[in-house]
Amino acid sequence: MHDFIQAIADEHVYLFDGAMGTMLYSKGVFINRCYDELNLRGNDVVLAIHKEYVKAGAEILETNTYGANRLKLQPFGLGEELREINIAAVDVARRAAGDSVYVAGAIGPLGIRIEPYGPTALDEAREIFREQAAALLQGGVDLFVLETMSNIAEIEQGILAIHDICSLPVIAQMTITQDGRTIFGDTPRIIAQRLDRAGADVIGLNCSVGPDVMLDAIEEMTAATSRKISCQPNAGLPRQVDGRQMYMATPEYMAEYARRLVQKGVKFIGGCCGTTPEHIKTMGAAVRPLSPRRSFVVVERNGTAEKPAGVEPQAMSDRSRWGKKIADGEFVTTIEITPPKGANAEGMLKGVETIRNAGVDAVNVPDGPRAQNRMGAMAVAVLVQQRVGIETVLHYCCRDRNLLGMHSDLLGCAALGIHNVLLITGDPPKMGPYPDATAVFDIDSIGLTNMVSLMNRGLDLGGNPFGDPTAFTIGVGVNPGHVDLDYELRRLEWKAKAGAEYAITQPVFDAAQLERFLQRIEWMHLPVVAGIWPLLSYRNAQFMNNEVPGVSVPGDVMERMRIASDRGKEFALREGVAIARETLLRVRDRVAGVQVSAPLGRVDLALQVFDGLVDRRAEVTS
Repeated sequence: MHDFIQAIADEHVYLFDGAMGTMLYSKGVFINRCYDELNLRGNDVVLAIHKEYVKAGAEILETNTYGANRLKLQPFGLGEELREINIAAVDVARRAAGDSVYVAGAIGPLGIRIEPYGPTALDEAREIFREQAAALLQGGVDLFVLETMSNIAEIEQGILAIHDICSLPVIAQMTITQDGRTIFGDTPRIIAQRLDRAGADVIGLNCSVGPDVMLDAIEEMTAATSRKISCQPNAGLPRQVDGRQMYMATPEYMAEYARRLVQKGVKFIGGCCGTTPEHIKTMGAAVRPLSPRRSFVVVERNGTAEKPAGVEPQAMSDRSRWGKKIADGEFVTTIEITPPKGANAEGMLKGVETIRNAGVDAVNVPDGPRAQNRMGAMAVAVLVQQRVGIETVLHYCCRDRNLLGMHSDLLGCAALGIHNVLLITGDPPKMGPYPDATAVFDIDSIGLTNMVSLMNRGLDLGGNPFGDPTAFTIGVGVNPGHVDLDYELRRLEWKAKAGAEYAITQPVFDAAQLERFLQRIEWMHLPVVAGIWPLLSYRNAQFMNNEVPGVSVPGDVMERMRIASDRGKEFALREGVAIARETLLRVRDRVAGVQVSAPLGRVDLALQVFDGLVDRRAEVTS
């Protein structure tokens, strides 16, 4: 199984399973029985339920160990079988999970009051948690889930207990009441802050209430922590029907709220009491369009990379002129052009001739930026290289093709002489003119980087040889201004491990921000090409700052563009170029190169930005 830290770092929304107790009861297991004992005696029913959830699309299975701690097992005379029960639970879940579903060691509350609300000491609670966690660890879980906790002090001891014995990721989930607080009065904000400080890798809520109450609570939590968020609500509140407690929320109702929860920032979504495989299946269908699909990247275990065999890739300096300059430490220059909206590329090609004549190293060709419908980037790249004779850096995104299509495309690119790629996840269709268009997202940019790296070794994504290897110079995107920079850095690290050889940034308008970012990634030794965009006007600056994902325009730059725009269009254009040139000169010695965008196809503006670079070189020469 892949390291669960990948799941935390990537952009995919993961689907948990649903209730175990509800399902066991529906299959005739009476509530006076110890459900945890079924892992040892009668595990066929547990295995069948796990398999139903996997079939429904669950990507994380929780072990049937909610009450498998010493205190809760003792009343059933099972305290001495704690280790065997937990290990068996992992084995049963693993048999259903196979190689593509994570197994989470489920740990519920101890069922007692701990200090200061009861007689049990914190250290004692920690030891009880540690005992169960050690058994689950021995069984081979991929992660731990501490769930349905009402007392923050109790769940903190659970987190500490797991950290005592291993470094596996911990999802910590509290439970709240109808007023949005725990029974001890703690708000979602306090929950998030305390669990963040305690070291939980993922923070969330589960049980007790339905998704409506959790929606507001999750919104409050996301504002209080940068940790990833999980949510597993009940299927509404139970109602008394013919003497039985019934959960009435339909799969469609849960699916609608699952979509809202993901839009509020939930990354791990599932169900608790009352939810069934049908709920999980419907919830999965609802959230699937909102995120890239899972990326299976090469990970390292115990310092040893687990990679399939293949030929040694061609040296980067031999793959392209662009690759050679980066490998040799020479400063590279490129201008990003936007493919035409129609089928006539002549105007664009004339602009590219100007770029070539100016001595720029390459042309960047974006792949459907902001989900706009334009000429295909691959066709444009081939036209540019064959008609104009300048190298291209092809942006290639995961949005529009499945794995088979991407593999075929890239083999075609290699045959047509396109050797420089920038691998990106891609903007979702909802940003473009056809928001209802279907997105594929079989993998994201991390998975795509791994795929292209394998192709350079003559292997497909499954590790199967396909013949002569490709010779791509592999670039990836990065956003120095990401609102959660730690998250962005983790993703960049994964991209580098997957095979990225250089990175190009989102448009940067804050040189100090870029410098801080470069300082934090020095240890990666990954060449960075700075993305620079000459602003056209104050309105253009507002658009970039508010409507282009990942782009931030500082206040002083906004003010400069406002003043210049008040004086007229030409003043605004000159000021936009001047700001871009200043940014380039400031970071020139810190980056491997620069990519300047040609806004609205204005190649002349992009070339003016390079005037600063020419002046700087002249100063150095003199």
